[in-house]
Amino acid sequence: MNIKPTIVVIDDEPQIRKILRITLEAQDYKVVEAATAKDGIVQAGTAHPNLIILDLGLPDQDGLELLKELRSWNGVPVIILSVRNSEEDIVTALDNGADDYLTKPFNTAELLARIRASLRRTQQSNESSFANGSLTVDFVSHVVKKNIEEIKLTNTEYSLLLLFIKNIGKVLTHRFILKEIWGPSYFEQTQYLRVFIGQLRKKIEDDASEPRMILTESGVGYRMILLK
Repeated sequence: MNIKPTIVVIDDEPQIRKILRITLEAQDYKVVEAATAKDGIVQAGTAHPNLIILDLGLPDQDGLELLKELRSWNGVPVIILSVRNSEEDIVTALDNGADDYLTKPFNTAELLARIRASLRRTQQSNESSFANGSLTVDFVSHVVKKNIEEIKLTNTEYSLLLLFIKNIGKVLTHRFILKEIWGPSYFEQTQYLRVFIGQLRKKIEDDASEPRMILTESGVGYRMILLK
């Protein structure tokens, strides 16, 4: 028997919750609604969700504060769905543990794609290899191939690639990548990161000038997408 993935929707707008329920249930997800941060915390703990969709403009608590609270004890993917669209809001949410960020009004097809990507990440953590288009990675032997030919990556390039694979489909902010790969003293070295991303793209992309795997999220960071 297939168990439907459960999605908790925390949003104070009844119309948005209705649209999300109709959209998600049509895709065979179970939907649990919450209109306040207080109720959202309860549902996140009792409904055992596979994913949470969170609005930032809640009536009883700012969504960013709720996100921090959730992240202190809950590791399920969180997708922010908000009218706030500044780079600062997006970066702050992602740096505080959000897995993705969409602005309202939103495209339902894009939201569903982001949900699938987030759920896929939680399912592939124990796999010993990875494939994306012509790229394959063997995590046991550390062998990386493109079009069956082995390619040589530096230790830093390999670490970057693993970070993207681990977070496939997720926007990684500049600060997050710099902290994970080089440490907190490199927080502001975005140009430094840009150089290494360029080097990695030259080795794994079919055309580094028009990357299809590692995409730039302008002003925010980078995202690796799974090619069809």
